[in-house]
Amino acid sequence: MVTVTEDMVEAYQRDGVVLIRGLWADWVEMLRAGIARNMANPTHQMATLKPGEPGYFFDDYCNWQKVPEFAAVIRQSPAAEVAAQLMRSDTVQLFHDHVLVKEPGTTKPTPWHTDGPYYFVEGRQTVSFWSPLDPVREASLRCVAGSHLWPRDVLPTRWMSETNFYPGDDDYMPVPDPEAEGMRILEWEMEPGDAVAFHFRTLHGARGNTTANRRRAFSLRLVGDDARYVERPGPTSPPFPGHGMRAGQRLRPDWFPKIWPIGT
Repeated sequence: MVTVTEDMVEAYQRDGVVLIRGLWADWVEMLRAGIARNMANPTHQMATLKPGEPGYFFDDYCNWQKVPEFAAVIRQSPAAEVAAQLMRSDTVQLFHDHVLVKEPGTTKPTPWHTDGPYYFVEGRQTVSFWSPLDPVREASLRCVAGSHLWPRDVLPTRWMSETNFYPGDDDYMPVPDPEAEGMRILEWEMEPGDAVAFHFRTLHGARGNTTANRRRAFSLRLVGDDARYVERPGPTSPPFPGHGMRAGQRLRPDWFPKIWPIGT
C-alpha cells in the first residue's frame, strides 16, 4: 500500500521532486523480467558512451506495447493514482516508458539536464517516476529542488557530441553546474521499487556506477489534464513519427492512453 500525504504533494509542487517509498515494491521481479526482455530485443537503443569509455550503459524507451511486464505494471500498479495525486490532476495519460541500465564500472555520469525540452509536450501537470531495481547508494538520481519553476528551459544537448539538440539556443538558459552554484540537490539512498517522482522541467542527473553491481532502473513518464502538444524547432526525443497532432491539442489517446481513472 502506497500512501501519498498532502505534505508529499506540496513538496512535489514546491520542489518538483519527491521520493515515493515502495511505489513498485510488489512489482520488482516483474520489472526485472521486463528489462531482461527489453535488453534482449531493444527498440530504440541509444548510444550513451564514447569509444574507450568504461562500462556499458543500456538506454531504451517506448517498449510498453511489446513488453507485457511493462504494460502490466503501467495498468495495474498504483503509479497512475499516485501521479494524479502529485500532479493534482483528474486524469493521467501515459507518455512513455524508459529503461536505463548502468553495468558495473560504468563511471560516466548522466549529465545534468531537463527532460521537458526534448519532448513535444508541455504543461504544469507532468511527472516521471525513476525506480531502481537494485539497491542504490551512490548511483541514485539527483534533482535540483525548484528548478521546474525556472522561467526558462535548460538548453537540451546531445550527450555524445555535446552539441545543441535543436538549432539555436536563444530560447534556453545554459546548463548550470548545480554543485558549483550552490543549488539545493536532492538525492536518496533507495531500495528496489522505491521511486523518485520528478517534473519534466526538473533539472536532474546521476553519478556513474563505480560499484561491482549493476544498476537497473525503470522510468515512467505521465501527463495530466493541462498537458498539450507543442511544436519544437526540430525532431523530438522520443520522436513518435506520424503522430498527426497540432499545437495546443491533448495527446492523442489511441497512442497515449488514459490510465487514470481506471476504466476510462
